[in-house]
Amino acid sequence: MTAALLDILVGESSIGLYVLDADLRRIPDGMDGVPAPGEAGAGADPSLAAALATPEVRSLLRRALKEDRSVHQVRCTVHPPHATAGEGRVLSVSARPLHDRDRRPLGIAVTLTDTTATERAQRNLELLGRADTMIGSSLDVFRTAQELAAIAVPRLADGAAVDVLDVVFHGNAPPPGPLLEPATVRRAGFVTVVDLKGHAIYEVGSVRVMQPGKPYAHALADLTPRVVNDLSDDDAAAWLSRDPGRAALFRSVHVHSMVLVPLAARGVVLGLAAFYRAGDSEPFDDMDADVAQKLAARAALSLDNARLYTRERTLARIAQRQLLPGRVPTTWAVETAHAYLPVAAGGSWFDVIPLPGARVALVAGDVWRSGLRAATAMGQLRTAVHAFAAMDLEPVELLVRLHELTATAVVEEATSDLLAQGDGLNHDAVDTDDASPASCLYVVYDPVNRECQAVSAAHPPPVVTPSDGAPYTLDMPVGPALGRGTAEYRLTTFPVPAGSVLALFNQGLVRGRGRAEDGLAALVRALAGAPRRPLKALRDRLMTSVLPEGAEDDALLLLARTRGLGPNHLAYWELPDDPRSAGRARRLVAGRLTEWGEDALIPSAELLVSEVVTNSVRYAEGTIGLRLIRADSTICEVTDSVSAAPHLRLADDTDEGGRGLYLVSRFASRWGTRYSARGKTVWFELPHD
Repeated sequence: MTAALLDILVGESSIGLYVLDADLRRIPDGMDGVPAPGEAGAGADPSLAAALATPEVRSLLRRALKEDRSVHQVRCTVHPPHATAGEGRVLSVSARPLHDRDRRPLGIAVTLTDTTATERAQRNLELLGRADTMIGSSLDVFRTAQELAAIAVPRLADGAAVDVLDVVFHGNAPPPGPLLEPATVRRAGFVTVVDLKGHAIYEVGSVRVMQPGKPYAHALADLTPRVVNDLSDDDAAAWLSRDPGRAALFRSVHVHSMVLVPLAARGVVLGLAAFYRAGDSEPFDDMDADVAQKLAARAALSLDNARLYTRERTLARIAQRQLLPGRVPTTWAVETAHAYLPVAAGGSWFDVIPLPGARVALVAGDVWRSGLRAATAMGQLRTAVHAFAAMDLEPVELLVRLHELTATAVVEEATSDLLAQGDGLNHDAVDTDDASPASCLYVVYDPVNRECQAVSAAHPPPVVTPSDGAPYTLDMPVGPALGRGTAEYRLTTFPVPAGSVLALFNQGLVRGRGRAEDGLAALVRALAGAPRRPLKALRDRLMTSVLPEGAEDDALLLLARTRGLGPNHLAYWELPDDPRSAGRARRLVAGRLTEWGEDALIPSAELLVSEVVTNSVRYAEGTIGLRLIRADSTICEVTDSVSAAPHLRLADDTDEGGRGLYLVSRFASRWGTRYSARGKTVWFELPHD
C-alpha cells in the first residue's frame, strides 16, 4: 500500500521530487520501493531537474543544509543552461534536510514546482487591473491612446503603437462591421523601450492610409487579433518588402514578434493597436495575445466615449454658433467689438441690445456646463433676455425674472434626469445641485445722461476704462447664480464719460493656461490707453495679452466704446396739463425737426405727438414731459405721472376716439411704454430717410 501511494505521488505528480546527498549530488538508487527518486516524476517537466544545477537553487540548498533547517515555497528565478536571456523560469522551492536515527545528516529532499505560468497569469491580472485605473482618465483620444501604449510597455511588449481612424477625431465613425476598404488612420499613441536610432516610422499625429495586403489591414478586415512571430522569415519578408521603411527599422532594432489587435467598441471599429517585441524578448504567444486583446477592449471603450464626447461637443459648437448673434447691431450709443473662443463648447454668450431712448444693453452670460444641454440652455436664456429687454424692464427686475425662469428650468431638468434614471417622480429626491446654473451680467448705457446701470448674477463685473483715467474693475455687488438661492440683486449706477471703454468678459477669459500673472490683472493692465486705440485692434491685443497660450474654457470678450448725445441731438420741454399742450407739442417738434434738417418727418411727428400728448392730458395729472432725441432714428418720448398702461384697440367707424395708439403703431417704426417710479413714458421712433 505504501509503495503504491508513493508511486502515485512521485510518478504522476507535476512537481519535481529529488533526493540529494550532503554534497548536493543526486542519489542514483531508489529507496523503499520508490522508483528512482533522483528522477522527476512522470508527470513533471523533465527540465526541472536541470534547475538543480543552477547557482540560484544550489545556494538556497547549501544554506538549508548548513543551518539544518527546512525551507518552504521559496520563490527562485533560474536560468537553466542553454536558455536564452528571456527564458528565465520561476520556481517554488521546498527542501527538508534528511537525518538518520542519530540525527546525523544524510542529505536533503527537494521539491521543485514551476510557477512561471502562475506568476505570469498573476502579472497579467495586475496589468489589466492597472489598465482599469489608468486608461480612460480623460475624454481625449490622443491621451487615451497614449495611456494604452504606456500601460503595455514594458510589461507586455517592448514597443506599442496605437493608430486611430481619422474620422474618430471628428466624432464620427465608419459603418458597423469590419473595414474592407483602405482606411485613413492617425498615429495617436506610441511608446517603446527600444532605441529607434533617432527615428520612428510614423510620428504621433501623422496620418497615413492603411493599405490592404498587410497584417495590419487584415486585422481590421476580419476584426481578429493576429500574432506574427519571426518577422525575418520569408512570409514576413513578402509584405515587409512593400514597406521598406518599416522593414529597415525592424531589422535595425531586431523586432521579431508582434501582436495586432483591432480597437472596436459598441460594434464600431475605431483603430488598431500593435505590440512589438525585439532583441532577446520571448515571442508573443496566445496568452500574450489574450492580454493584448483585453487591454485593447478597455481602451476601445474609452476611445469610443471620447469619440461620442467629441461628437456632442461638435454639435454643441454648431448649435452655439447658430444661437449666438450672427451680427452685432450697430447703435448710436456705443461702438462694439467682440471675440469668442468656443474651446469647450459650453454655454457662454453675449449680446448688444438696442433699447428705447437711444440706450443700449450690453449682456454677457455663462451656463456652467458644456455640450448640447449647455448650448440649449444658453439659447433659452438669451431669448428670455431679449424678450425681457423688449419689455424695457428695469435691470434688477429683468434679472429677477430671468432667475425665476431659470429656477423653473433647473427643477424641470433635474426631474427629467430623475425620470430618465427610472427612479420615479419623487419630489423629495429632486436634486437641483447638478443642474445647469448660469451667470449673467446686464449693463445698460444711456448716452443722454452718460451713465451706466449694472446688475450681476454671479458674473464677473466689467472693467471700465474712462476716457480720461486708468482702467478699473467696477466695484459692484454680485448676486446669486441664476436659478440658485434667493433672487437678491442690487443695481449699481456709475458715470461713464463719452469715449470710455467697457470690457465685459467671462471666467474663461481670465483663467487661460500658461499665464504668469492673474488673468484679471492682465486684462486691466492691457486696457491702459484703451480710449485712444481702435477698438478691433484693442480686442486683438487683449486676447493675445490675456491668453498667451490659449484658453482652457470658452473665452468671451465684449468691448464697447461709449458715445454721448450733445445739445444738437437732444431737446426737452415741459408742458402743462392743458388741452392746448397738444398744439404746442406739434409746434415744438416741427421747429426742432426743421433745425435738424428732418422736414420729411414733420407730418408724421406732428400727428403722433399730438395723439400721445392728448392721452396724457386726458388721463394724467401734472406736468407732461416731452423729449426729442436724434440718434439712429428720431425718437419722441412723452412722460406723465400715470402708471396705467395704454392699450391699443381698433375703433369702430362710429367711434369719436380710440384711434391714437392705432395711428402710432401704423406710422412709427417702433413704439412702446416703459415705467418708472414717477409714472410712465410712451415713446415712438421715426426712421430717417
